[in-house]
Amino acid sequence: MPSQSPIKIAPAEGKLGVLIPGIGAVSTTFIAGVEAIKRGLALPIGSLTQLATIRLGKRTDGRSPYIKDFVPLAKLEDLVFGGWDIYDDTAYEAAVNAKVLEPSLLEQVKEPLQAIKPMKAVFDHEYIRNIDGPNKHTTGTKMDKAQALIADIAKFKADNGCARLVMIWCGSTEVFHRPSAVHESLEAFEAGLRNDNPEIAPSQIYAYAALKSGVPYINGAPNLTTDTQVLRDLARDKNLPICGKDFKTGQTFMKTLIAPGLKARMLGIHGWFSTNILGNRDGEVLEDPGSFKSKEETKLSVLEHILQPELYPDLYSKLYHAVRINYYPPRGDDKEGWDNIDIFGWLGYKMQIKIDFLCRDSILAAPLALDLVLFMDLAQRAGMKGIQEWLSFYFKGPMTAPGLYPEHDIFIQLMKLKNTLRWMQGEDLITHLGLEYYD
Repeated sequence: MPSQSPIKIAPAEGKLGVLIPGIGAVSTTFIAGVEAIKRGLALPIGSLTQLATIRLGKRTDGRSPYIKDFVPLAKLEDLVFGGWDIYDDTAYEAAVNAKVLEPSLLEQVKEPLQAIKPMKAVFDHEYIRNIDGPNKHTTGTKMDKAQALIADIAKFKADNGCARLVMIWCGSTEVFHRPSAVHESLEAFEAGLRNDNPEIAPSQIYAYAALKSGVPYINGAPNLTTDTQVLRDLARDKNLPICGKDFKTGQTFMKTLIAPGLKARMLGIHGWFSTNILGNRDGEVLEDPGSFKSKEETKLSVLEHILQPELYPDLYSKLYHAVRINYYPPRGDDKEGWDNIDIFGWLGYKMQIKIDFLCRDSILAAPLALDLVLFMDLAQRAGMKGIQEWLSFYFKGPMTAPGLYPEHDIFIQLMKLKNTLRWMQGEDLITHLGLEYYD
């Protein structure tokens, strides 16, 4: 029997508005997919909220409901989509241009996609250098632009009769930068907005507008954004959940599968060389060294945290880890990730692992976006505020409390996620000890 009382979770009543900065390949694949699934045209492959079960109690109890039947998630029928982009294409036109989904499928969901017209974006060419578009705010201070986003959020909620909202960043990767004095307090940040402080990135303006509007914020890119004192504090002060960063899709997904296995067997690693080719807008943006630096930081940090070289110096202290990303237009959204792993085993004898992952970036990202939207709405209704570390499962660079290293092992991440759901509903946490079967 459960050992604790469930926490109070408000019901998922009414429409849930999903606001997306960046109406590009990932977001249109996400939106079109939800519309296709609602119409019975496809299955939600890759989504824990829609397909996964969760074990409750002992293995012998035989209780393994679907997650969607265990916790009160919003229904797909209640999702309403909107967003911003520097291009004024409708979501349907953006999906056609992205060339991720087959035209025959897009035609069947054309009507709802065509109805989504992006609002004017907040954009700064200093933060994203390799693309530009006409559909953006060009006048006013950064505070004026933040107020415009706040007005957009309020109008969208009213126009669509939404009971609740969630914002999820599906835009491009901004150039790498670190927190500065303007990010230390709300007073400093708002003064910086009024004074057009160059250290305030567009993604931070979106996050500020969301949090000021009472909307949870999800960071799907490696941008600094909510990894700042001011926005972490604002989220807690407003009793709002935040999470990020950078959807864990292709090559890094492979690393979080393979590295824990090598470490579990105490096999050493001399080197791990990773390279990617992709031809979508993300690849074009990442041609810029500043944007690549942001992506590189999250990709490189994964192995260090999983392998813990300070604890296993004989196995991992001399690991050479390199990551490359190459823009290759003919490949489009069909990314290819190559990994060469030089490992060593008993008595130091060398071996190699080669991986060639021909993946589809947006196909892998779309179910993550769906799960994150539904889980963050759940967290909001459950009164969970600040960083949601239990959602680390979905990110390359999971947010944690300052000074706490992130957990990158995908199997530990999944255990953390499911145990959080069990805790919400007052069920016993699963330790996998197993001794109770043999007493």
